[in-house]
Amino acid sequence: MADYLVIVESPTKAKTIRNYLGKKYKVKASMGHVLDLPKSQFGIDVDNDFKPKYITIRGKGGTLKELKDAGRDAKKIFLAADPDREGEAICWHLTHVLGIDEKEPCRVEFNEITDNAIKAAFKNPRPIDRHRVDAQQARRVLDRIVGYKISPLLWKKIKKGLSAGRVQSVALRLIVERENEIASFIPEEYWSITALLDTGEARFEARYYGMDGRKHVPANAAEAEAVAAEARRHDFVVKDVKIKERRRNPAPPFTTSSLQQEASRKLGFAARRTMQVAQQLYEGLPLGKGEGVVGLITYMRTDSTRIARAAQDEARSYIEKTFGATFVPEKPHVFAARKGAQEAHEAIRPTSVARSPERLKNVLSRDQYRLYNLIFNRFLASQMSAAVYDTVSADIEAGRYLFRATGSRIKFEGFMKLYIEGRDEEEKEEGGLLPELAAGQLLTLADLKKEQHFTQPPPRFSEASLVKTLEEKGIGRPSTYAPIVETLLARGYVIREKKLFFPTELGRLVLEQLLEFFPDILDVDFTAQMEEELDGIAEGKQDWVEVIRRFYSGFARSLKTAEEHMEKVVIVPEESDEPCPRCGRQLVYKMGRYGRFLACPGFPECRFTRPILKELDVACPECGKVLVERKTKRQRKFYGCSGYPECGFTSWDEPQKEKCRDCGYPLVKKGKTLCCANRNCVAYNEGESGRETTARRKKTAARAEKRVAPKSDGRMKSG
Repeated sequence: MADYLVIVESPTKAKTIRNYLGKKYKVKASMGHVLDLPKSQFGIDVDNDFKPKYITIRGKGGTLKELKDAGRDAKKIFLAADPDREGEAICWHLTHVLGIDEKEPCRVEFNEITDNAIKAAFKNPRPIDRHRVDAQQARRVLDRIVGYKISPLLWKKIKKGLSAGRVQSVALRLIVERENEIASFIPEEYWSITALLDTGEARFEARYYGMDGRKHVPANAAEAEAVAAEARRHDFVVKDVKIKERRRNPAPPFTTSSLQQEASRKLGFAARRTMQVAQQLYEGLPLGKGEGVVGLITYMRTDSTRIARAAQDEARSYIEKTFGATFVPEKPHVFAARKGAQEAHEAIRPTSVARSPERLKNVLSRDQYRLYNLIFNRFLASQMSAAVYDTVSADIEAGRYLFRATGSRIKFEGFMKLYIEGRDEEEKEEGGLLPELAAGQLLTLADLKKEQHFTQPPPRFSEASLVKTLEEKGIGRPSTYAPIVETLLARGYVIREKKLFFPTELGRLVLEQLLEFFPDILDVDFTAQMEEELDGIAEGKQDWVEVIRRFYSGFARSLKTAEEHMEKVVIVPEESDEPCPRCGRQLVYKMGRYGRFLACPGFPECRFTRPILKELDVACPECGKVLVERKTKRQRKFYGCSGYPECGFTSWDEPQKEKCRDCGYPLVKKGKTLCCANRNCVAYNEGESGRETTARRKKTAARAEKRVAPKSDGRMKSG
């Protein structure tokens, strides 16, 4: 029988840790929280210092009995939940359920699930950190007060099923206000003028900068033409050439926020998907004979960029061996921490750089490999030397007009050899390498191009840019970003199209009511201040009851005013011009968690619904009807014939107007490549360049002659 009982959250984590501890330790999983506030009640005693009422979570009775039975025979119980406030609260609840003295050294904490980290942690157990517990409890109480007091009001005044959240409502405000900015934006015309210049040996471009020593942007075609006409009458002469050496340092290793942003940009992962895969990598995966189950990354809920010295040393050694000594900086990079970051944690990194992504490719799933590869490369790059490059700027005069050419040249790749950080919007790269230029050099004007432009509104939020903004404004914590996004989508407050968020009419209506009666809760600065106070509780600088009391005094007044003065809103659904095929009533537009759809207003007598299909300007290659965008039950997008079920043509990739010249099927986009939608066509595998080739014709003819059995066309049945 085991001498010690260890309790973690998940069975996967339990399985991994069990490999390192030996036979004296029995490892069990609590399956997350075991106690929580009741779902059917408010659960907060406002008159008794906001005391929360905790109950056993439904379905956890059997788990608790199993833990109690295992703990009854153990000499000592260790609590090893995740190293954050949520994990601390789980451990605190377990001390009460299992009768453990929270002041005894029962809490074991580690940031990575590896042999050394686990054994070191069990040599240094500590008591429960009540400051962390109080911070988590304060957040839970705050969110319960807001959610359980405002949501019923919205049900009564607007419609059932709505919700308001302390942080989610602020995120909704950001999305709606951005949409309002876009709607009110008035584009302004401006023109650019580009000179194509010739040195006699090479050509390069220079853009018009200004006149008479001042910057000038032509506002219309007449201004641009006047500048171009007069500039043509003068010689183009190099006035000055400046060459500067610049250094570019690597980005820091991942935090939770930056991982979610980069996975969204580079992999197309939603925040929830990123965290699910990261959890798998953290808790451990079987790597085969000799290694067993191993945790591949450090804890993935962190806002720290700190790296342990041992990990830095290992990375520096790997970099020198793989890339050479010049790629190892003289001193390890030190990255500035975000205000309020928990520096006791580390950044997200691989637990060992000896386990390269390529080495593990055959034992990881596709998602696991791609995310691990991202984390691995980002961490290594963060420990590599800065990139060094020359920037060249040449000023060129044409009479009173000044043109400017810029270029850059990499002198030393440094970290850029391995990894370059993504951006929400592609930044325009500096010009390429300029030819050798000297002051006073006469240039030949080959061409002068004028181009019209318009100023652009601010971009809509993607998941990456929303998470980035929330973090910059101090709203929420690393563990809350994914649930915020999911809740806004689930409630129908926003929809996501082409990875961008659009507010719905329902979202606007809810926000309007909240702004009128609860301006503090919707205030970005107020919400950020609450996060700072929660951090203060975790650090032992503030009392959690006092923080809640200060919040509640103003909130209660706002709630009373809202209950008395918020008017009932009647939402009249927009009527379509299509009759219901079952009862004849005019179908109306409704909003669900996956966007707008058509429904019969006669519900519940008539339950007819129909999705709104987005039509493509592409004809079905098999029957000629228009192709439409559809979604599977799991909301994966695909494209099919509007004539379904009579016609079963489908494609996972978006069909384009261009047609394959071999078989006549539409081309589809696969990444940046166009290829044929017909899997039986040679162009499906080769990609479509827009011209026929003799080689392709020969291959097609050869396949036809040999009567090779065609590959599956990959079509799926849609319901």
